Amino acid sequence: MIKELVKDEAILSTPCEKATPADEQIAQDLVDTLLATEGAACLAANQIGEAKAVIAYLDEQDRPHVMYNPKLLLGLGAFRAEEGCLTRDEVTVTTRYDRAKVSYHELVDGEMKLRKEDFQGWTAQMLQHMIDHCKGKLV
Repeated sequence: MIKELVKDEAILSTPCEKATPADEQIAQDLVDTLLATEGAACLAANQIGEAKAVIAYLDEQDRPHVMYNPKLLLGLGAFRAEEGCLTRDEVTVTTRYDRAKVSYHELVDGEMKLRKEDFQGWTAQMLQHMIDHCKGKLV
């Protein structure tokens, strides 16, 4: 279901709870909302009002991917980035990494499977932004 984006800073600044297989509908709502939002590349569950550590993003071919409980394990190639956000009006400057190792869970046949993956460039930056959202960090 397509959800309305949340701009309430109290909701966005609350750290998200660990996601479980029961949060599959939240993941689907994230994907539906992401695909329906013009100019969107990624969303975190708290941006649609759900305080769960679930994110969705589009890859280079505009295919959606979902991560449950994402964590940044390692970042290399620090740089200063100007970032906008769908749920914040102002552009902010923050430190990001060009290469990032991320751990996350993937829901497979109703079970959470731990994955670790390396990302770089724009995808690495998006994932770091979404991980910050899960921590309740307003960039």
